[in-house]
Amino acid sequence: MRQRAFPTPSSNCSPVNPLLDKLQPYPFEKLRALFADVTPTAAFKPISFGIGEPKHPTPALIKDAVVAALGGLASYPATAGTEALRTAIANWIDARYGVKLDAATQVLPVSGSREALFALAQTVVDSTKPDAVVLCPNPFYQIYEGAALLAGATPYFANSDPARNFACDYAAIPAEVWSRTQLLYVCSPGNPTGAVLTLEDWRELFALSDRYGFVIASDECYSEIYFDEGHPPIGGLDAARALGRDATRLVVLSSLSKRSNVPGMRSGFVAGDAAILKRFLLYRTYHGCALSPVWQTASIAAWGDESHVIANRAMYAEKFKTVTPMIASVLDVKLPDAAFYLWVDVRRSGLSDTEFAKRLYADYNVTVLPGSYLARDAQGVNPGSGFVRIALVAEVDECTQGAQRIVDFCHALSKARAA
Repeated sequence: MRQRAFPTPSSNCSPVNPLLDKLQPYPFEKLRALFADVTPTAAFKPISFGIGEPKHPTPALIKDAVVAALGGLASYPATAGTEALRTAIANWIDARYGVKLDAATQVLPVSGSREALFALAQTVVDSTKPDAVVLCPNPFYQIYEGAALLAGATPYFANSDPARNFACDYAAIPAEVWSRTQLLYVCSPGNPTGAVLTLEDWRELFALSDRYGFVIASDECYSEIYFDEGHPPIGGLDAARALGRDATRLVVLSSLSKRSNVPGMRSGFVAGDAAILKRFLLYRTYHGCALSPVWQTASIAAWGDESHVIANRAMYAEKFKTVTPMIASVLDVKLPDAAFYLWVDVRRSGLSDTEFAKRLYADYNVTVLPGSYLARDAQGVNPGSGFVRIALVAEVDECTQGAQRIVDFCHALSKARAA
């Protein structure tokens, strides 16, 4: 039998979503390209402050719960999660924020906040409106931009102001932009700056949401890493309660990854406006991101215990207490409000943020992330330019050693300039 030859493919025969072409390289792709021609010195073991991946040990109670729940692998999970998990999350929200939610309609488990942040835009944005805007902080977590673009919206960036503790200047955004905004991402505590929204910030955002009708997605995955046990960061839900509001047009997203040191479990939740969550559940039912029964059981154990979270905060507090003054002796930096990043102004070094990162890696085998990679040029400025992000996620000794290398690097730069 004669074989029919397949036609020679043409250059345009493989249809793909053209919106994918709008995505920029992820920051770590840019970092790999920056380091591509660099061989770091062999005199030092590598230390990475680049990726915000928790390195503290996963608590035994969570690992024990995983082992005990392995029988759940024999069952398909429900997208809505189990009643027990939704109740555990609702109970945690009540204990943490003093806000009572309906576990059946206002809480939804998700496969980590990253997945949910992306998918929420696909649910909320009306792609039939070609002028739709998704408003993002700047600098920002890159998923916000990708979610906006693939939902068919235009991202608009609200620049942070170092003089105002890196708060976004929402007052500078034209009314014409607000009128087209369908979704606003906020991140508090912020990545990368560690800044926390105040109650007055929330008052402003809620007033804007009331006026223009957009949804607020509050990314709160760093909410449990802070430095004063008596003053936890305010969140969107308790801000709404304090201002006499309900959760209308508000969706809060959180995760166990940083709180409980289980980034590989990919377990989190969304909570808030029941009408939005109903549509979001419909989207996710087709999207297929149901949380494994094993992770659901382990998540119940994690949300139900605070002792390991307090111990986790203590380790971060020790690191920041040690490392912050070390780096502040040579560069401009201060203790953030919360989260596990130092947002360091490196302009005093005489180098750009990319040059600083590249030379630090080459000379001292320490990786930091250039701030310009975490921001976009907007309103004539890249607000991340001149900064680097340092993720203090390793153990205390490693973080201290890495900080000392940064100090030594800056001293070497000073001597070279003086010569």
